[in-house]
Parts: sequence; C-alpha cells; structure tokens
Amino acid sequence: GVLHEDLRLLLDTALPPKRKKVVLGVGDAKMGAAVLEELGVQCQTGGVVAELMRGIRLHFPALVRGLTAQSAAKAQLGLGHSYSRAKVKFNVHRVDNMIIQSISLLDQLDKDINTFSMRVRSWYGYHFPELIKIVPENSMYCRVAKFIGNRRELSEESLEGLEEIVMDSAKAQTILEASRSSMGMDISPLDLINIESFSRRVISLSDYRKGLQEYLRSKMSQVAPSLSALIGEVVGARLISHAGSLTNLAKYPASTVQILGAEKALFRALKTRGNTPKYGLIFHSTFIGRAAAKNKGRISRYLANKCTIASRIDCFSEVPTSVFGDKLREQVEERLAFYETGEPPRKNLEVMKEAVVEASEVVAEVKRKQEKKEKKRKKREKRRLEALAAAAEETAENSVMETEENDVGAKKKKKKKQQQPEESEPEPEENGVEEEEEEEPLPKKKRKVMAEPEQEEEEEEKKKKKKKKKKAAARDSEED
Repeated sequence: GVLHEDLRLLLDTALPPKRKKVVLGVGDAKMGAAVLEELGVQCQTGGVVAELMRGIRLHFPALVRGLTAQSAAKAQLGLGHSYSRAKVKFNVHRVDNMIIQSISLLDQLDKDINTFSMRVRSWYGYHFPELIKIVPENSMYCRVAKFIGNRRELSEESLEGLEEIVMDSAKAQTILEASRSSMGMDISPLDLINIESFSRRVISLSDYRKGLQEYLRSKMSQVAPSLSALIGEVVGARLISHAGSLTNLAKYPASTVQILGAEKALFRALKTRGNTPKYGLIFHSTFIGRAAAKNKGRISRYLANKCTIASRIDCFSEVPTSVFGDKLREQVEERLAFYETGEPPRKNLEVMKEAVVEASEVVAEVKRKQEKKEKKRKKREKRRLEALAAAAEETAENSVMETEENDVGAKKKKKKKQQQPEESEPEPEENGVEEEEEEEPLPKKKRKVMAEPEQEEEEEEKKKKKKKKKKAAARDSEED
C-alpha cells in the first residue's frame, strides 16, 4: 500500500503541477490503487493500457536517450534474476525443496529395490527355488541368498548366521532342511559370484533407503512439524511434493487437498459425469484405513480440513512446533470414535485454546534456548576477539622490544668504534712504564750469565758418566 520512493519521485517530476484532472495509465490495479492513495491521481487500468505498456516496453530504447537495446536487455535480465532470487530465497532450516527431492528419491528407490529384488529371486531361484516361499521379504531374501551362496555348502555350522539374518531359529532350520532336499539345478562358481555381487548392491540400496527415510523424518520435523504429526512424514512429504511447495499447499482449500493426487480420476469423472473421487494421497494415512466403508468419505473430508490447517500453521508460524499437529490428530481420533460409537467429540474452539496455550509455552522455551545459545556464541566470539587482540598486542610489544634492542646494539657498536681509536693512543705514564718493563728484552751479558750455570751442570754430568764407563771397563778386564 505504500508507494516506492523512486516511483513517487518519478511521478512528481513527470506530472504537471495541476494534476487533479490527470488520468494515469497503469498496468497493475494494485499499483494504481497505491498511486491514488498516495498522490491523489486517478489511474486507469484495462486492455488499452496493457497494450500501451507493452508498446512502451517494446520501443523503450527508442524513446529514452542514451538507452540502447543491449543495455535494456541487460536490465531486463538483471530484473529477472533478482525476481527469481527473491522467489527462491528462504530460511535454510525451513527449505521444502529438500523434502520434495528426498521423497521423490524415496519413491524411486522403492521401485528400483523391488525390481532388483525380483531379479535376484528369479536368478537365484534356479539354484534354490524353495527359498522364495520360506523368505518372502525382498531385502531379507537378498541377505539370505548372499549368505548361503552354494546350497550344498550349507551345514549345521551356518545355523547361527542364518538365525541372525532371519531372526527366527525355526525358519533357519527350515532353510537348512530345504537346502538338503532342494530340486534346484547346480550353479557354477562364476554365476554364484555375480549373484552375490548383485545381492550386495541391493542390500546397500536398502540400507541407503533407511538412512534417507531418517533424513526425511528430520527435515519434516523442521519444516512441517504439525503436518507430519497429523498425517505422518511420508504422506505429508508427498502432499508437499505434489503441491510444489509448502506455501502452495497452504494456499490450497481443503477440497483440493482432499483429492490431491487423484486428478486423473477427477477429470475422468467430470467428463463421464460419474462419481468424483473421495480421496487422493491422504488415502495412505492410517485414519482412512481404520474407518468403515460408509465413513471413508466423511473422514477423508475431515482429515483434509485438518491437513490444510496444519500446513498453514507450519508455513506462516515463526517458530514451528508440533503442538497443533498433535491436537489436530486427537481431533481426528475423536471424530473416528464418534463415527463408531457416537461419543461426541470436543469442540474445535476448546482444543485450539489448549493448543495455543501449550504452543506459547513451547515457543517461549525455544526462544529461551535460542537466547542462551546466542549469549554463549557472543561470549565465545568476545573471548576469541580478546585473544586475538592480546596476541596482536604481544606481537606489537615484541616487535617494539626487538627494534629497541637493535637500536641499543647499533648504538653500542657505534660507541665501540668510537672508543677503538682512543684506546690506540698512548695512555698515562705509569701504564706505559709497566708495559715497557714487561716487554723490554734482556741484554746479551745477562743472557750469558743465566746460561753459564746450566752448561757447567751438563759438563759435570758428562764427566761422571765417562768415569763410570771407565770403571766398568776396568772391572771387566780384571775379571777376564
């Protein structure tokens, strides 16, 4: 209802000052109402105005100076991109696109696993045909076929492993007895390897399907908790997928939700003037199956009404909760009991009052938890910033200290360089005298005096040695 400022400025500058009798042609009725409310200018919409607007858009580059066809095309492309971006921009935790893709994949996996399991049955049935009647379930049959392999190698030692797979000791004993008296043909090791490999692939697909179902359940509890609590995760996801989005499903009336998924039967009935279908996808819920044949149409209409309310609550509530879904489910249960026993159900006003009180408490609790998480996050962020600031200060101080040390070192080096030439100069007389006394060499006469006693001692030792040799030689000659 409020006109955009740019459009207001454009109209103020483009329209003449006396604009009371001016009639403005606008392509959109809502825009015309907004212009009339804000500016008091009468606006006209209709077929002629639409054609004029189309002509203006077509020849816009020729009507505006400086605007080329290429730039106009770029502007239109950018507008289209921004519009599409705004259409697909949702909250990350409440995106229903993931639900649509996962339920489609789940349905496709069901078909593929069923087909592959039948292929394993027909392939392994040539070797062990009696196993099909003993183990009718597809995934369990693939596991048993992979475990047994060649039936001739099955013995009493394998009973424990069979019991773990089939979860029944009597059934495991029956499989063992049937393998001993089977009428199946023998199989080569190469064929057996291929059958085991294919069975392994089918088992892995079955395990992946279980994980995908858990993922779908978690996403539905986030996006549409009330709808999933009312009708189940799988049926609710199918309704969202068939409608295209949760918003589209919320816009549908209850009569459309009731026959959603039965469009072919509806158009066929309208064409042949027959009975229209009573239910579509909601037939897979447990309520319609539990109702009597004469009450199926009534309970499907009532259930479609409650599904519409639940989808609107999920779509437009700020904090999605499953309180309303639980209350709506109780209402459907009471309506079923009313059809069977005649016990009057509670009024819708009373149930919704209770649901509003409980939902307000749940929302308050959720908001309190979110505030706590936000406070913790802010504290962690503050601590992280303080740690970063402290680290930055430490690095700055270290850099300052290093620069000061470098400056001090440089100053010391300069002082040493300045002191070295001063040290080379002659010092006071006392130091000079001492150094001269220490470094002054001895005269030659003193050297001779110091060397003479040493030489005399050596000569005396030599004389003594010679005397000893002579005495020894004399003794030797006397003995001879």
